[in-house]
Amino acid sequence: MLDQIHLLAAVTVLGVLEQAYFFLQVIYARRAFGISPPKISGPPEFERIFRAQVNSSEYFPIFLALLWQAGLFFHQGLAAALGLLYLYARYCYFMGYSTSSSERLAPIYFSTGVLWILIVASALGIFHFFLSHYMGLNVLQLLTA
Repeated sequence: MLDQIHLLAAVTVLGVLEQAYFFLQVIYARRAFGISPPKISGPPEFERIFRAQVNSSEYFPIFLALLWQAGLFFHQGLAAALGLLYLYARYCYFMGYSTSSSERLAPIYFSTGVLWILIVASALGIFHFFLSHYMGLNVLQLLTA
C-alpha cells in the first residue's frame, strides 16, 4: 500500500513545510514592522505578506483533499506532479504578492488551473471506481477494445 501513496505523502510534507515557511514570513514581518498580534493591519508591505499567507492557508485543505483523491482514484504520479506544480505556483504567488499586489495574479491563475485539473482527475477517477465497483464496467477496457 505504501508504494501507492509515497509520492502523495512526500508532496504533502513539502506542502506543510511551505505553509510553515509562509507562517514564519508573517512572524518576521510582524517583527520588522512592529505589529503585534492580534493586529492584522499596518503598512502595505506587511498587509501583503499577511494576506498572501492567509490566502495560501485557506486553499491548503482544498489542495490536500484534491491531491489525495486524484492520487488514490486516478494516478499517483500525475497527482504528485500536479501537486508540485501547485506548490511552486503558490510559492511564486506568495513572493509576488509580498512585492506587489499585481504580481500575485499570474501565479494565482496558474495555481487555480492546477486545482481544476486535480478536480477533473479526482472526478474521473471516482466515477471510474463507481462504474467498475457497482456496475462492473471497466471503462479503460472498453476504450482499449
